[in-house]
Amino acid sequence: MSSYAQKQGVGAFLWDYLTTVDHKKIAHLYFIAGALFFVIGGLEAMMIRIQLMEPNNDFVSAGLFNEIITMHGTTMIFLAATPLLFAFMNAIVPLQIGARDVAFPFINSLGFWLFLFGGIFLNLSWFLGGAPDAGWTSYASLSLESPGHGIDFYTLGLQISGFGTLMSGINFLVTIINMRAPGMTYMRMPLFTWTTFVASTLIVFAFTPLAVGLFFLTFDRLFGANFFDVAGGGNTIIYEHIFWIFGHPEVYILILPAFGIFSEIFSTFSRKRLFGYSSMVFATVLIGFFGFMVWAHHMFTTGLGPIANAIFAVATMAIAVPTGIKIFNWLFTMWGGSVKFTTPMLYAVAFIPSFVMGGVTGVMQAVAPLDYQLHDSYFIVAHFHYVIVGGVVLALLAGTHFYWPKMFGTMLNEKLGKVTFWLFLIGFHLTFFIQHFLGLMGMPRRVFTFLPNQGWEAANLISTIGAFLMAVAVIILVINVIVTVVKNERVGNDPWEDGRTLEWAIASPPPYYNFKQTPLVRGLDPYWIEKMEGKKNLTPAEPLGDIHMPNSSFTPFMISLGLFIAAFGAMYQYDMKNDDVFANPGAIVVFIVGLVITFGSMMFRSVKDDHGYHIHKEELIDDLDKGGKA
Repeated sequence: MSSYAQKQGVGAFLWDYLTTVDHKKIAHLYFIAGALFFVIGGLEAMMIRIQLMEPNNDFVSAGLFNEIITMHGTTMIFLAATPLLFAFMNAIVPLQIGARDVAFPFINSLGFWLFLFGGIFLNLSWFLGGAPDAGWTSYASLSLESPGHGIDFYTLGLQISGFGTLMSGINFLVTIINMRAPGMTYMRMPLFTWTTFVASTLIVFAFTPLAVGLFFLTFDRLFGANFFDVAGGGNTIIYEHIFWIFGHPEVYILILPAFGIFSEIFSTFSRKRLFGYSSMVFATVLIGFFGFMVWAHHMFTTGLGPIANAIFAVATMAIAVPTGIKIFNWLFTMWGGSVKFTTPMLYAVAFIPSFVMGGVTGVMQAVAPLDYQLHDSYFIVAHFHYVIVGGVVLALLAGTHFYWPKMFGTMLNEKLGKVTFWLFLIGFHLTFFIQHFLGLMGMPRRVFTFLPNQGWEAANLISTIGAFLMAVAVIILVINVIVTVVKNERVGNDPWEDGRTLEWAIASPPPYYNFKQTPLVRGLDPYWIEKMEGKKNLTPAEPLGDIHMPNSSFTPFMISLGLFIAAFGAMYQYDMKNDDVFANPGAIVVFIVGLVITFGSMMFRSVKDDHGYHIHKEELIDDLDKGGKA
């Protein structure tokens, strides 16, 4: 293939996305899939709040409520927040470091399809006998006793999806280490790239224990193993350790890229270099390191003993220090800057007090005796939603407005964006601030209803009204997206006019090869440096020449589809009523067929001699003649 032919028609368009290995199109896929799961998780959250709107409500049954809270947490963490962050990582990081793609384009595609098929498998549980019902953590003591196949959907779906996330983490690590443009030293990398780098490191070390824990749990349920079954000599507390060795770093896998997005926004709309860049990098690495030192603060009530509790309490308090460094640096970035209150900047400014509130209640819970009192109350629900919604979700909404023009070449409506912001922010604080007091008044979490005259009615009603406000905000955002897509008003390479990093130097959306010539990076904020010197284009690090590109491939889709099919076979081979491990020969056949598809596709990939293709220099010169930019 010597030239890039733009395909036409719906079928060709879909085939293009099914087979793409282009990081920008994979970003679109992550964005659409993550947004869809975000809406599903949001609907589950609305059902929770409607059920708790008044005492003795019977909107849903107790069993269905357990399924809803389990799927809400699982969906939001694994299938919405993580992939939406991967959407921004895919769209922006290769551009920020001056690369033409990620290190392993094929694995990038495979990572997405594994995530998607795992997420679809998990959500099919709603239609095939019931969803998982043991909470998003799926503690072994509960999940081993859960009837039906809900927990099996959880363990198998998250393993498939988690493999995809693990591959993506490795991919971004290698990309950032090996594919930076000349002059892009580590201490010249934008903060979003730095936070992606540290988060990818955390993924490699955190998703591995999750895979092990889910693997053990799968074998306990489907093959009669005894890793966590106390009656068979197992230990359920080991599952808690394994889960939280993943679970706490997962918080930082989510929040660090969110910090990176906000760092880019603060710097851009303050028209200033980020204050204390070196200390921000140091704080990012330190947070990543401490993230693995604090997992047992989720287990203060399991009886680890005073020494273990004290060690993890101190470590938990220590992690507040690098986070505080970041907060002050963002404030000092705005101080003395020429601040523009665009929609992304409003989210960034609102994030600081919202996230600090979540952080402060986290330090409170680091005190083990206090955590004993608060652990199973709504205070905890309020705390982690202030961290995840007040940190990660605000960053996702800010990033959507900030990077939309770079990803899609159009601009979301600023007025509608600000309406979304105010409704969401007010709704968020209405929903969760009052839950701190519900917790202090003794309302337990995970209860599907409550009795009247306990003093909880008004607070629960206010919380539900806030949730409806957030839902309206999301609907307005969807309307904003639809209007923007229909209008299709194209924007230039630097639509915010104050872009500082390399991604703002090329067209919006970027060409499929990103940069005609690899740029030369001459300092921090390289595009800002070029603009201040009056240059329209980046300084090239190489002469114009042929560009090597990878071919599209349908194989990642087929590998993922095979595992999706095999998971059904693995699950249904076990007769739970009669405790018969290999009771269903048909399911075993399905399992084998799925593995044949997966391993056959892998074999096909290994023997196929695919060297990609070249974009010839002449085509690039033609593009330049037509007014393209380097």
